[in-house]
Amino acid sequence: MNINKGKNENEGNLIPLQGLGVVYHTPALLSETIDGLDIKPGGVYVDVTFGGGGHSKEILKHLNSEGKLLGFDQDLDAIKNIINDKRFVFVRSNFRYMKNFLLYHEIDKVDGILADLGVSSHHFDSEDRGFSFRYDGELDMRMNTESIPTAAQILNTYPEEKLADVFYLYGELHNSRRIAHAVVQARANEPFGRIFQFIEVLKPFFSREKEKKDMARVFQALRIEVNHEMDVLKALLEQSLQVLKPGGRLVVLTYHSLEDRLVKNFFRSGNFEGKLEKDFYGNIITPLKVINNKVIIADDAEVARNPRARSAKLRIAEMG
Repeated sequence: MNINKGKNENEGNLIPLQGLGVVYHTPALLSETIDGLDIKPGGVYVDVTFGGGGHSKEILKHLNSEGKLLGFDQDLDAIKNIINDKRFVFVRSNFRYMKNFLLYHEIDKVDGILADLGVSSHHFDSEDRGFSFRYDGELDMRMNTESIPTAAQILNTYPEEKLADVFYLYGELHNSRRIAHAVVQARANEPFGRIFQFIEVLKPFFSREKEKKDMARVFQALRIEVNHEMDVLKALLEQSLQVLKPGGRLVVLTYHSLEDRLVKNFFRSGNFEGKLEKDFYGNIITPLKVINNKVIIADDAEVARNPRARSAKLRIAEMG
């Protein structure tokens, strides 16, 4: 397919948890993502968000016996989905350490890197992980359950001004200061521990018409802060320039405007601010060539099969 036309034909693969028959995650824009990698059969590739293994399994289908794939995931649950294939190496780590682990495995350069930045269906549907406001689980939200802090610890310890910054910067909530003030007042009476306890504090700030959307923004903001997601993404993008071969592809799926803006700026300019530098002749100086100038999104048929694909945006760049 011509990736520049943005044609959407997601395979909609379902990834079962081993022995349970439960869908771990349905990858969005699967065929477009694989096409975007432009896989060389004998190449070396990195899936920095292994999860249920959906993307990795498709990549392996395109590799010959000389090809190699490394899959990164810091979540213990992902270990259940490890692929039994001699061409595949699972790395249980945050992908901010991608370059170090590549060196550990004696890999200097790679042919392609894939990042699916969204929270998996498995996480949203797990009542005990705290990613969704649908369940009254613990306020956790950690991708790596061995790390700190939890969402509850942030709500209980951050100063009011810092909480307001988190809600504004990562949730784009214009009433962030009032929400932060209410959180600080509430925790003085009883520390936060459960999701529904937190929701009761939030309810007065949101209309019934926009309640779900605004709740999602609050939870997004907390999740980003808990997992340092923006810093991790920046580290990945910077390291990609150091490990991609000339002509190697960087393929990124984002799910909210903060991620997408960062990726768009970096692909276009080589920096996070989007500041363009030009040579003497007026040509833009950037280490990457943007493959799809128009962002690729899911079509109606895919969204009907997989509603969580609605917010997915796919961007593809090639190393110069």
